[in-house]
Amino acid sequence: MKFVFKKIIVTLLTLEARATLWRYRPKIIAITGSVGKTSTKDAIYAVLSGEFHVRKSEKSFNSDLGVPLTILGLPNGWSNPFLWCVNLFRGFFSCFRLTSSFPKWLILEVGADHPGDIRNLTKWLKPDLVVVTKLSDVPVHVEFFNSPKDVAREKSFLVQAVKDSGTLFLNADDEDVLAMREIKRHVKLITFSIDLPSDFQASNIELAYEKNSHDKKISGMTFKVNHNGSCVPIKVSGALGKQHVYPVLAALAVGQSLGLNLVEMISGLEGRILPPGRMRVLSGIKGSLIIDDTYNSSPVAVSEALRALNDIKTPGKKIVVLGDMLDLGKYSVKAHEKAGKEAVGIADTLITVGLKARDIANGALNNGMDEKNIFQFDESAEAGKYIQDILSEADLVLVKGSQGIRMEKIVEEIMAEPQLKDDLLVRQDKEWRNR
Repeated sequence: MKFVFKKIIVTLLTLEARATLWRYRPKIIAITGSVGKTSTKDAIYAVLSGEFHVRKSEKSFNSDLGVPLTILGLPNGWSNPFLWCVNLFRGFFSCFRLTSSFPKWLILEVGADHPGDIRNLTKWLKPDLVVVTKLSDVPVHVEFFNSPKDVAREKSFLVQAVKDSGTLFLNADDEDVLAMREIKRHVKLITFSIDLPSDFQASNIELAYEKNSHDKKISGMTFKVNHNGSCVPIKVSGALGKQHVYPVLAALAVGQSLGLNLVEMISGLEGRILPPGRMRVLSGIKGSLIIDDTYNSSPVAVSEALRALNDIKTPGKKIVVLGDMLDLGKYSVKAHEKAGKEAVGIADTLITVGLKARDIANGALNNGMDEKNIFQFDESAEAGKYIQDILSEADLVLVKGSQGIRMEKIVEEIMAEPQLKDDLLVRQDKEWRNR
């Protein structure tokens, strides 16, 4: 019954969204990839919103339901039938009213949970600009596909859908992403990267520290953006890792293609507030520091988070807290074991949360980590209470896991300012708290 109800809602909202697009003819930027979609969407919004009337996907509205909701400017009705009826009424009204306040640009995040998700969406959604962030050997939601190649193929349908007059923005560091240029060779191509040459390339990535901080407290990172012979510095405050470099590069590439000034765009990006749960640096109890990466998890994202942690020097312990990576299907055991192996030599203490994450512990143990430094918990709440007891001054704690394992509860237990959790942590709205 629930499935049938959702199908009806999706069908009706899609019809309303299509009618709305036909009526107002906005320009569309569509973003896909296995990781980095939301951060890229937010960075592009930060660049464009100062010059254009723009609407972006809220949170991670990237599904067959989320995309129509974004187009219509409607909230999630969750499991409340009344709210969905209100949404349908408002959506119908928006199709036929005449207003000059409809956005000129829509920034849409497009994901794929199941085969056909993006292919069906692109039967009616024709973007002007398409950004592909990064793929993965073992992507999130691969459980519902035959192989990671099928996930990449599903995402490539968005590239096929870009208008002939449109532009592709591809991550040149990912050979599978870059190969998508063959799908539409006649459209304009702009690339971004860190490691390989591209139109927008980052270099000199370094940690940034708070001014007048005697203990060299990390405040974010700095890097340089190289484009057309120019080299411009930028600082990303409150976050770490390459995960926050690629979205900046993609946003600058999009903005430049629309005629915006590079220096002015960088100034706007430096002042933005980064989304919670994505390698955010937070103060912890007892003088500790937290790297909050609790929004979601996947094998490639865990690898990047561990690399970022490895680059940081601290006199305290490095505590790595990893939860289940969900929706990996037959790849789950090996992916979790690999994460454990990668933590060896980086983590002084490894804490796992969830049944699947036990394979992370096994991977670390089988690759030389001392058993006395590995601790396993089934629930995030009990793990958080344990971490409170072992924390000391200058300890650095990385916390990461899939949405369903609720790793943000651990951060809430050990953050220095829990009264600010509504602003600093993911999944703090009423619907999530009641789960």
